[in-house]
Amino acid sequence: MSAEPKELKREAPAPAGMERTRNKKVFIPFVDIYETKDEIVLLADMPGVDEKGVDITLEKDVLSLTGTVSEDRYPGYSIGYSEYETGDFRRAFTLSDEVDRERIEASMKNGVLRVRLRKIEPAKAKKIPIRSE
Repeated sequence: MSAEPKELKREAPAPAGMERTRNKKVFIPFVDIYETKDEIVLLADMPGVDEKGVDITLEKDVLSLTGTVSEDRYPGYSIGYSEYETGDFRRAFTLSDEVDRERIEASMKNGVLRVRLRKIEPAKAKKIPIRSE
């Protein structure tokens, strides 16, 4: 019984009308998304990326994750054999109105990026007083 190998990475297409500035493949990282009543958590697999190589931007409603793999992982050595391709990572998400843009947090550990998107406190019902004029 033979099992088909699971795809570990998907190569990202170049954006339409744009050229890449680095001569390196760009991959779409696999992301797990979890939701609780207080937050949404994104876990993005970016092997070979450390915290210095991560860039997270929020422009309008789009959260962009970029991971850059360092070229000098093993100074003084050159690759003799590699079983997988290395490259950078890029992924974008459109955020809903329930995410508090001021309270987004991120951390990186062992090639896994964790982004915590805190939810906005729901508006509480408020009684509006009526004044006579």
